[in-house]
Order: sequence, then structure tokens, then C-alpha cells
Amino acid sequence: MTAPSTTPSGPVRAVKFSRLPKHALLLGLTAAQLAAITAGALPLIVALYIGGTAIIFAVPFTVVGVGVAVVPVGGRAVVDWLPVTVAWAWRSLTGQLTFRARVDRPRPAGTLALPGRAAALRRFVDPVTGAALVHDPHASTLSMSIPVTSAGFELLDPGDQSRRVTGWGRVLATVCRSGRIKAVQVTQRTLPGSGASLVEWWNERQAGDSEFASRIYAELIERAGPTAERHQSVISLALDMQAAGRAIRAAGGGMTGAAAVLRQEAETLTTALRSADLTPAAPLDPAGLALWLRTGYDPPGAPVLEQHAATGRDLATAGPVAVAESWGALRSDSSWHAVLWISQWPQTAVDPGFLAPLLLTSGLQRALTIRYEPLRADVAARDLRRKKTGHITEAAQRARLGQIEDVTQVNEYDDVLTQEAELAAGHGVLRTTGLITVSAPDLDALEHDVAAIEQAAIQAGCETRRLWGQQSLALARTLTA
Repeated sequence: MTAPSTTPSGPVRAVKFSRLPKHALLLGLTAAQLAAITAGALPLIVALYIGGTAIIFAVPFTVVGVGVAVVPVGGRAVVDWLPVTVAWAWRSLTGQLTFRARVDRPRPAGTLALPGRAAALRRFVDPVTGAALVHDPHASTLSMSIPVTSAGFELLDPGDQSRRVTGWGRVLATVCRSGRIKAVQVTQRTLPGSGASLVEWWNERQAGDSEFASRIYAELIERAGPTAERHQSVISLALDMQAAGRAIRAAGGGMTGAAAVLRQEAETLTTALRSADLTPAAPLDPAGLALWLRTGYDPPGAPVLEQHAATGRDLATAGPVAVAESWGALRSDSSWHAVLWISQWPQTAVDPGFLAPLLLTSGLQRALTIRYEPLRADVAARDLRRKKTGHITEAAQRARLGQIEDVTQVNEYDDVLTQEAELAAGHGVLRTTGLITVSAPDLDALEHDVAAIEQAAIQAGCETRRLWGQQSLALARTLTA
């Protein structure tokens, strides 16, 4: 993505995203594709030396190898589907596609009641702030979730929008300069509301019961309660415990030292958020995190939990009661979910508010998650050099074979040069992943809402793909960093 060059008081400038890089090794083919072609060609080569009828038996293997390497299915080559398919088959054989909470057998102390790979997550409470921290022992991360509120971006004038964009760029720059942050994840979701917060707001600000206008507004608010919709925005900060090892040991070591380092990073982040005209609240405590997880797996329960402040706040039982995963969807408790991956961001210059069709679509229960993973300067420079060398090598091979470079290949090389120039100028490099979770009460409604979200993504200039065979892992990723 090319950073916008704006001043806080100037007009909003358009931004442009780079194309999704393809890790090609030779002539546009990836290592997996070349391996499949090689595996298919080997029997034919051996058969040519043997001669006779061996060639007839070797040809089908060659055809299958080439077909697996080059035939696209769902926008990806067949060979790229093999890891997903094998993992799905293994999970199906071992009974990992279904989950049932064992009410007669309590979970081990300190763990989260989540299904699948998320069952390995551990919970820890910061002794200073009381924030609920999530420890991923496999990824060696410790994360904290911070609720954030702000004024509507679309309602601001161009000068204020430009200032907001510049401020958010400084937030991401702060994350890149830290060197101890694994990821920053922004999630904005809609939930069905009971109208309790709206009624509370009106009771605090109403002019008086005797006025006619006040009575009319009170009746409208009361009727709007069952159809109310709430928007929640949470920023999750994940600490890389390996990169921050020295700082953790200096802070006392162990989870207490890691919590102290994460607390410092969170304070820096909240300061940057306030500078960007965002209003961060206190980090989620165990009760808040429990509510966040439970409503993520079971959104229809949100109105009841909103009305009863003492219900559903136990983190040890915040997970779903039952989960059944299919190839393209996931059912948890009373909801069906489908997770889409934003496989391509807009390829033309767009306004910073280009996601408005996705964020402002009403009547749908959806969550938009954007995950930013900062890369160290040396790692980013090495990756850019590898991509640059690959493009130059491929161009030389195509020239030798008499092939002509198309516009896509030229644009991809230009994106690499732009990122290299920005890195040399001192800017950070972020790996961005976008996920959209759609929830509905039944499967038919889910397919209808997924189609509506796909159309909204097209209006935003984005390309989406459903994460076939990876729904459980993707849903857990949108709820925890």
C-alpha cells in the first residue's frame, strides 16, 4: 500500500494498494507447482529410458502431475488445495470437526473454553490493570484487547478526515518502530441490541416528560429496542514474547514480566490512538473478554447479556457449548458463521473511506477484521530483494523464450520498487490480512447474507474468497489476536 502524502489540514488524498504477491519461482510457477510437474515428469523420463509399453503407463502420471500444477479451482491451483484438503481429512478422521462442552468435566485451570486449535490459548490477568491477557503458547504471543470509539468518519469534513488518516498512519508507524509487536488487529462488528443503551442515553438527556416531542421520541426509542443494532470496535495488541525476551527478563521474567512489557506497549498505543482522535477505553477485563468471546460465537445472545450485566461474564465458560464445522461454514450454538478472506484490495486509487459499503451495510451480522503484522527492517529488505530478484529472473526467462510481459507483471514489479523506496526512506512495512465473518440464524440466511457481503465488497473494490476448510481456525483468529 502506498501511504498518502497529506497534511492534517489538506484534502483527503487517494491511496493505492499493491497486488497480492505471488511467490513464483520460475516462469510464474510456485515451488509447489514445480514440484508437482517434476513428480509427474519423472515417470515419463524413466519410461523413455526403459522403452516399450512403459511409456503408455507413464503418460497418465505426467498428465495428472501437470494438471494438478496448472489447473485452477476456485482461483487457486489444485496443488495449493492439497495442504487444506489433507488437514481437513485428518481432522475429519480424528473427530476434530465437532466440539461439545463437557459440563461434567471442567476445563483445566487457566485455559479458555474454545474449540479447535484455540483450546491451547491460556488466560492471564494483569496484576496491575486487571486486564485479561491471552497467551498463545504455540505462537509465543501475549495479547490484550482495547475497546475503541470514535466519531463517524463519513460525517467529517475533508480536513478532519485527512487528519484522521494521518493520525492512523502514525499509529501504524508506532507499531512498526516498536520491534516487539507481533500483530495489531482491528475488529469492527455488528451485534443485535436490546436497546438498553439507547434507552439509558435518552433517559440521561431527555428534555422532560411533559413536552410533546419528548414523548414522541421516547415512544420511538421504545419501539426501536427489538430492532436495535450495536457496533463494537476493538483493537487487539499481540506482544512477540521471543522478540521481547530481554525486556521481559528485565521486568521480572515469566508471565508477570511479559504483562509489564505488554502494558508499556499498550500505553504507547493508546497515546497514539488519542492523537488520531480515537477514544480508547480500559482494556477488556475477564468479564469483558468473556462477553466478547461469547457473543462472537453466539451473536443472538447479545441482547440478553446486555440487559443482564451479571450474566455470561465468566471467562472459564465463555466459549460455545457446541460447534459443528463443515467445509464452508461453521455452526456454533444458535448461529451459523462463514469467514471470507479479502484476497485482493482495491487496485485503483481509492478514498480512505472505501470500506464504507462493508461497514455501513445494515441488517447483517458481520465482523470486519484487519490484521497488521509489522516486519523488521532487515526481514522486509531481504524479502523485497528476493521478490525483486525473482521478477528480474522471470523477465529474463520470458525474454529468452520470446514471451511478452503483461501489465500485471509490470505492476507487481513497480509495487516492489515502491515498497523498497519507502523502506529506504524509513517507513515501516506491514503485512495486512482482512477477514469478514458473516453470522446468521440458519444456513439459508447465511448464504443470502454472504452474497450481500460479497456484493458490498465489490462496491468497495475488494475481492473476497470463502476460506474453505478453515472456518474454525479463521473464526477463532477474528476473536483473538
